[in-house]
Amino acid sequence: MNCPNCGAEIKRGSLYCEHCGEDIHIVPDFDPEVEFSLEETISGIVEEINQGEEGEEKKEGTKEKNIKSGRSKRKGKKSWILVGAGSVLAVLAAAAAFWIVWLYRYNSLEYQVDMARRCVDNGQYENAVNYYSRALELKEGDIELQFALAETYFLMNNKIEYEYLLRNITGSQNATTQQLERAYGGLVSIYKARGDYQTINDLILSSNNNTIISAYQSYIATEPEFSIPGGYYNTILPLKLTAFGTGKIYYTLDGSEPDENSPQYTAPIILESGDYVVKAYFVNDNGVTSECVECEYHIDIEEIPAPEVSAVSGEYNFPIYIEVLSDDEDVYYTTDGSAPTYSSTPYTGPIPMPLGKTVFKFAKIEEGRTGNVTERTYQLIMNTEFTPQQAESVVADYAVSIGKIFDEAGYFNETNARYLYQYQYVTNIDQIDDFYVISEIYQDPDGVLTKTGSHFAVNAYTGELFKLQRDTNNKLILAKIE
Repeated sequence: MNCPNCGAEIKRGSLYCEHCGEDIHIVPDFDPEVEFSLEETISGIVEEINQGEEGEEKKEGTKEKNIKSGRSKRKGKKSWILVGAGSVLAVLAAAAAFWIVWLYRYNSLEYQVDMARRCVDNGQYENAVNYYSRALELKEGDIELQFALAETYFLMNNKIEYEYLLRNITGSQNATTQQLERAYGGLVSIYKARGDYQTINDLILSSNNNTIISAYQSYIATEPEFSIPGGYYNTILPLKLTAFGTGKIYYTLDGSEPDENSPQYTAPIILESGDYVVKAYFVNDNGVTSECVECEYHIDIEEIPAPEVSAVSGEYNFPIYIEVLSDDEDVYYTTDGSAPTYSSTPYTGPIPMPLGKTVFKFAKIEEGRTGNVTERTYQLIMNTEFTPQQAESVVADYAVSIGKIFDEAGYFNETNARYLYQYQYVTNIDQIDDFYVISEIYQDPDGVLTKTGSHFAVNAYTGELFKLQRDTNNKLILAKIE
């Protein structure tokens, strides 16, 4: 079939010319019953005309024999004219009836849809396409008719027209949510069967319909979203990257294009002082990749100064206290040489210098930022042969002597609970002398340790025992043991 406008060849079943865009109006086949009725009517009329002519010929013979009957001859001619006129009128009436019926049915939506369904039931798909196409001319844009026509093309294995019609439905403003879901479902099935997940991604995202996007979220790859907009900041940023659906996010911080060999996002990215160009993209579980997005960050954080510490590094043979002289809030320290963190010991006041060699590190930590670190190394060696362990024994012997415990192991009843006496630190008390500070600790039968609040001071040179107390100003004072 050729286009009446440009003459180009038209594909079978097409409703328009792909060359010039002219609409093609397909006229359905004549109804067989109407054709049969018309043929029967015309045949009857022809037979009647023939019979009329034979009758007139016989009458003409009779008239020749009866030359006197001129009147009869004129009467016969008039009768023949009447018969011929009646026959013509009958033919015209039959033709008019046929065209009236045809025009009625051609313009009847109900008739066209009914015939289309009958043709589908009988496997006459091409005829069904013609009927549904005419029905859509009568009711342009009807969604259900488009579905019916699309399904007919599907039965014909014409996936191109099937896809075309479903895409028309997805772009219709008149389609209901359920109809849109049907159309998108059909399209997704087509592309999934082809393994064309990229087209599914593009199709679903272009819908701009949250219901559709939610229903097919496993097929789409949306661009990652940044939790913090790009810009200038004076604080550390914990940048979070999120994407709709399930998959992986890859990123870079130096402006280079990320790929699957780049770091994979698994936790907030900590952006400290400096300039960053963060680029990221998302790959869903079907291997579909999103567009790469980027944000620029300039972070200028004022450095947190290192704490000022009183005692300088070096060797000492007498105990002193280590103090933070600058702002001591939010200062943390370690004594094993590791960097301070929130898990380290918070500085709350002067620290007695430990015996032996110790590496202190102090740092201020604010809002997750660790400032510059102050490091000190101390080595305290007392000029005495009396040890902290001997001081612990002095206190334990005193507890035995007053009946608080049975022996130096600290047991005092049958429950396996006991009192322990442990060395804490060495310090100079009231400028009198240097003392080992021993604390009393209660250990319950399950091994849980709890300080009782009782403390003792043992002279680091003489071994003399004192009770250790604090006055109203929280200052350590010595109390003699009677």
